[in-house]
Amino acid sequence: MSLNPIRPWRDIHRRNSRQIMVGSVPVGGGAPISVQTMTNTDTRDVAATVAQVLTAADAGADIVRVSVPDEASATALKEIVRESPVPIVADIHFHYKRGIEAAEAGAACLRINPGNIGSEDRVREVIAAARDHGCSMRIGVNAGSLEKHLLDKYGEPCPDAMVESGLEHMRILQENDFHDFKISVKASDVFMAAAAYQQLADATDAPIHLGITEAGGLMSGTIKSAIGMGNLLWMGIGDTIRVSLSADPVEEVKVGYEMLKSLGLRHRGVNIISCPSCARQGFDVIKTVEALERRLEHIKTPMSLSIIGCVVNGPGEALMTDVGFTGGGAGSGMVYLAGKQSHKMSNDQMIDHIVEQVETRAAEIEAETTQAAE
Repeated sequence: MSLNPIRPWRDIHRRNSRQIMVGSVPVGGGAPISVQTMTNTDTRDVAATVAQVLTAADAGADIVRVSVPDEASATALKEIVRESPVPIVADIHFHYKRGIEAAEAGAACLRINPGNIGSEDRVREVIAAARDHGCSMRIGVNAGSLEKHLLDKYGEPCPDAMVESGLEHMRILQENDFHDFKISVKASDVFMAAAAYQQLADATDAPIHLGITEAGGLMSGTIKSAIGMGNLLWMGIGDTIRVSLSADPVEEVKVGYEMLKSLGLRHRGVNIISCPSCARQGFDVIKTVEALERRLEHIKTPMSLSIIGCVVNGPGEALMTDVGFTGGGAGSGMVYLAGKQSHKMSNDQMIDHIVEQVETRAAEIEAETTQAAE
């Protein structure tokens, strides 16, 4: 198996929640934390939307959300669902009939916003459609679109208002004997979102969808999401996540997995451990890591790779990785396999050689996993 030592001081005790199904994906109840993203194509363009869903799924997305703003989008959703390899969540705002149409089109889950979905009577119609067509639902509270009566009560968006909005909407679903739902309380403000999620986690056993909404571009949004979501995940809060970035949806998936990998909550692909480089480096660490990230994107097997420029930390890091390379001198470095020193390799051949070693080790891990399962 891949080298992934477990230490008591790094264990995360996840919050107990009940489990629902989003299509074939279990959410909550101890299931692996699922990674979501959302398409940014015109939903009416079935080919473009399906292409983006397929790309996101190949990157590791467990669930993909698609906006359904009009009747034509709801019609297109049926074909999108048919061609998608992963469950599709229909994103519904303002028009409750779109929720009904999306359920009829085969959506695995309906995301509704308490702040704009309408009256309880309309919500009941959406609930009935979800029940009839086997959909789960997500109550998606946003700080930027809270109900007027809550803004009047609290004066401004705040954690108390967000949680109250979510609990009010939960009550409607539960009073209609509908329990296949998850809930989120998102804000672009990290402090507000974190406080709201902590309150929510104490108030319900429903699965929680985690996110910092409208987080920003690739770099700024990744940092905000990592701070807000990372701390919540560390506390055991969160059953499914979406990193909201003004970027390609694939980047959202990548960041989501990196976040989970860093906390030991989920493992997919190669975890590269590399130094920032300095004058001691025996090769160009930065360019090497950039090349390896591209060359190893196809590896889905969880494993670790250390790329360290010199012998200060290189041998120590290599002891805990499946494959390692540590810079030395005279144009070559040391290759480590399964934590042990193996052989030297010239710097000019190292990238191809490391890719080969990682692919070989990935195949071995897969074979070991298959044999253990049998």
